[in-house]
Amino acid sequence: MSTYRATIDWRCDGDFASRRYSRVHRISFDGGLTVPGTAGPANVNPRYSMEGAMDPEQAFVAALSACHMLWFLDFAARAGFVAAAYRDEAEGTLAPGPEGKQVMTRVTLRPRIDWTGVPPTGEQLADLHHGAHEACFIANSVKSEVVIE
Repeated sequence: MSTYRATIDWRCDGDFASRRYSRVHRISFDGGLTVPGTAGPANVNPRYSMEGAMDPEQAFVAALSACHMLWFLDFAARAGFVAAAYRDEAEGTLAPGPEGKQVMTRVTLRPRIDWTGVPPTGEQLADLHHGAHEACFIANSVKSEVVIE
């Protein structure tokens, strides 16, 4: 069993009672990385957020994408393939779910891999992605549909 930690720091900057306050915060991770955080643009007036900061919805999509990539690269290396670059322009859809609550209903991964040497066949590539999806603990932890294009 492993434990992962994140520390969220926020201080009121405005009129909290009237909901006119900044949603900007800091997210600190074990190891020393700190990133600016904010509310998503669909959830709050832009004057209370910060452009260029990470919102929870972006973090969710990025976590799924990164987890898939890391497992995919591991399985590709084990299979004898040599990846030179990997890029995924992942996209998440936030919409009302079956109970009417806002949920991330779908995350689409669009990985593009540059190979050195002989690339995998279409069937091998599909098997690598399937294995990565099955192994990804983030994908195993969510109810959202995860699609690989």
